[in-house]
Amino acid sequence: MAYKVLVVDDSSFFRRRVTDIINSDENLTVIDVAVNGIEAVEKAKSLKPDVITMDIEMPLLNGIEAVKQIMANSPIPILMFSSLTHQGAKATLDALDAGALDFLPKKFNEIANANSDAGSILRSRVLEIARKRLSARRVGTRPLTRTPLTKPSTTSASNSAGNTLVKRPVANIRPSGKSYKLLAIGTSTGGPVALQKILTQLPQNFPLPIIMVQHMPAAFTKAFAMRLDSLCKISVREAENGDVLKPGVAYLAPGGTQMLIEGKENHAKLKVVVDDTDRIAFKPSVDVSFGSAAKVFSGSVLGIILTGMGSDGREGSRMLKAKGATIWAQDEESCVVYGMPQAVAKAGISTADLPLLEFPNAILKEIQYG
Repeated sequence: MAYKVLVVDDSSFFRRRVTDIINSDENLTVIDVAVNGIEAVEKAKSLKPDVITMDIEMPLLNGIEAVKQIMANSPIPILMFSSLTHQGAKATLDALDAGALDFLPKKFNEIANANSDAGSILRSRVLEIARKRLSARRVGTRPLTRTPLTKPSTTSASNSAGNTLVKRPVANIRPSGKSYKLLAIGTSTGGPVALQKILTQLPQNFPLPIIMVQHMPAAFTKAFAMRLDSLCKISVREAENGDVLKPGVAYLAPGGTQMLIEGKENHAKLKVVVDDTDRIAFKPSVDVSFGSAAKVFSGSVLGIILTGMGSDGREGSRMLKAKGATIWAQDEESCVVYGMPQAVAKAGISTADLPLLEFPNAILKEIQYG
C-alpha cells in the first residue's frame, strides 16, 4: 500500500508540481493539499497522512507554527521546503527545532523541470521519512517526540524487522584508554537536531577540537553554526580557510565546499576549498574530511557517524580505523534515516552503536574527561 502524503503550500504551481512528482512513484500518493498552516493542522488531524511536505512562508499560519501544532496534536513526519536565504535558513532551523524531520531547498526552476534531479531527491526523502514512521509504529514508539537527556538504562527493543536487539548502556562501554586529539562528526538527514543534542551537553572546557560535516546548502551552514554557538557552552563556528584547530571549538564545514585538515597534529589547520566539480557527490563530504583527519591525526581521532541518508563517511571512517582511530555510529532506532550509520556498522567499522542521547556521556567517558 502506498504511503499517504499531504502537500502544504500557498503556491498553486508548487502544489501541483510537488503532487505530480510524488504521485509518479507507485509507493506514494498525495491524498490532499492545503493552502495555509491552518488547513494543514486540520487535515493532518483528520486525514492522518504518513508524511507532510510543508512550506514555511504561508498566510494565516506559517509553516513553523503549523509544525508546532501538528507535533503537539498528531505527530507526523514533516519535510520542509525552504528558500535559500539566510532568513530562510533560520526559519528552517526553527522548523526542525519544532519537530520537522528534514528539509529541501525550494527551487522553483528545478521543480518545474521534468528532467531535473529535484524530483528523484524529493521522492527519496519522502519515502525515507515515511519508512521511519512505519518503523516507529512497529516497535510501538511514538516518533518525533522530544526526549530529555536521561541516564542510560539496560533495555532491549525490537528493530524495524522485529528482531530483538540487546542495547548496551554507556556504563557498560569500557573506555579504551586511548589518547585523543580530535573529535570528528559526520551526518546528514536529521543531523541538525542530532548535533544540537550532543554539542549542547559538552562542557565549556572540552579538551578537543571538533570538526563537523553536515550535508547542508551553503546558505544554511553559517546560520546553523551561529545557532549552535548561541546554545552551546563550547564555541561553534563555520569553518574558514586557515583556521587553526583549538580545543573546545567546533568547526562546521561550509556548504558547497570541502573541508580538509592539514599540517601536524599539534598545529593542525583547516583548508576549505570550493568544490564545483561532479567528482564528489556531497559538498561537504564526510569521506573527504575524515580521510584528511586520518592523514594528520592518525589513530588519535574519535569519529562519529550520525543519522543520514546514503553511505558518505564509510570510506573516511575506514581510513581512520586503519590508522587505529575509534569509530562509533548512531543506532537505528534513534536515527531519522539509518543510512550513513548503517553503512559503517555493516562494514564492521564501528565499534559501538549508540542511541543519540547517550553520545555526550559516552564521549566524555571515552576521552577520560574530568
